[in-house]
Amino acid sequence: MSRAPTLPPALQQARAQLAQRWQALAPRERTGASLAIAALTLLLVWSVAIQPALRTLRTVPAQRAELDAQLARMQALAQEARELRALPPVAPEQSENALRGATTRLGAGARLNLSGDRATVTLNAVDPAALTAWLAEVRSAARARVVELQLNRSGAGYSGTVVLTLGRPS
Repeated sequence: MSRAPTLPPALQQARAQLAQRWQALAPRERTGASLAIAALTLLLVWSVAIQPALRTLRTVPAQRAELDAQLARMQALAQEARELRALPPVAPEQSENALRGATTRLGAGARLNLSGDRATVTLNAVDPAALTAWLAEVRSAARARVVELQLNRSGAGYSGTVVLTLGRPS
């Protein structure tokens, strides 16, 4: 046989006083107090349990679509990385020529400095779309990897430096 837990004496006394006051109330006052307690309980349940759950249910589809799009982009980038790794190495001269050609297409806003297996490109107000295309071309044609990137957004485009390491056959 299990025993019901007993309350501490202070809580038992407070409970007895509350019951005594409740009985002292007129039936109309008890009804009003009961309705107020029920309304407060309903408000508490709504604000703590139901409303946050409904808000979550409304936002989940948009969040899931966004996460699915991010996953698709990441999978595409991973596939591109696998394809680039599978390509045969590029001869140093071919790599340098591809890098020079890509940098020339950026226009007067780009200056290339080659030093061994490193290349430093200084950019000045280069269009974001042109920079993106340049990075893709440098990565695929010259097999160069960005090892350091310091760019600042200016009104017309990006300015800064890009340090690349050229893919050398081992």
